[in-house]
Amino acid sequence: MYSKQEAAQLRQAFWTTFGQYMSPVVSAEGEKINWVNYKTGEKNIQFRMAADNKKATISIDLTHKDRDIQQLYFEQFGELKKFLRDATGEEWTWQLHALDEFGKNISRIFVEKGGVSIFQKSDWPELISFFKQRIIALDEFWSQVKYSFEGLR
Repeated sequence: MYSKQEAAQLRQAFWTTFGQYMSPVVSAEGEKINWVNYKTGEKNIQFRMAADNKKATISIDLTHKDRDIQQLYFEQFGELKKFLRDATGEEWTWQLHALDEFGKNISRIFVEKGGVSIFQKSDWPELISFFKQRIIALDEFWSQVKYSFEGLR
């Protein structure tokens, strides 16, 4: 078991390693990008990567405070579901109005990989592979569909 400080250091070391690994990779639009803190350009749409001692998750989080507007974002993504599946090559889980780890109402579209731990350095190559493939696919997807969300601002 790790102390809080040791766990924080391992998390930071993993994300630093992932960022360094991804640094030479440019976005679908040919630009240098911070993959760890991916910016969609839309205030209420975030791409998140998370890992703990049991699993890794990559998600599209819809965070608008107004539940009805959040649902509009979710429905707009629903219209683009085929594009997401084509970009990622897999089916993702769709959750309308769920609570995040802080108790905040969000909607989330995500995929998880179980049986991996950010605290086991031997799992890092598998985690990096999991995140790399999917964040690049999300970037490709987003470069094609982001303009369809401008009307929801």
